[in-house]
Amino acid sequence: MKAVSAKPTRAFNLGAYLIAADNSGAKVVKLVGVKKGKSKKGRQGYAKIADWVKVSIRKGVPDMKGKVFDAVIIRQKRPYKRKTGERVAFEDNAVAILKDDKGNPKGTQIKGPIAREVLERWPSVAKIANIVY
Repeated sequence: MKAVSAKPTRAFNLGAYLIAADNSGAKVVKLVGVKKGKSKKGRQGYAKIADWVKVSIRKGVPDMKGKVFDAVIIRQKRPYKRKTGERVAFEDNAVAILKDDKGNPKGTQIKGPIAREVLERWPSVAKIANIVY
């Protein structure tokens, strides 16, 4: 995965509930794993902005409930610092569901803004977003 031009803070532990901000059919998801995450041996994994994660659908379309999908974290409440010195924080914690390992999104549009770090790492997800902040 490509590096992001920010110093993101650890925002989500495994088991965190997040909003699905796209129109894939999911509403609320639970974080169950972090793909390609870096962590110390014996420490529980964590996720941050623009990370590739595994999520379980908790609320949404009945045929999607309980299934596990890949997703990208597009917003986080916890502030993180960019190289320019500014701190960025969003109003909610949100993900965009992916349909394959190449990073193509399952939905066709994303509600609300996404972080610029997501644009750097996941251009196909940023393509369907309205606002990049």
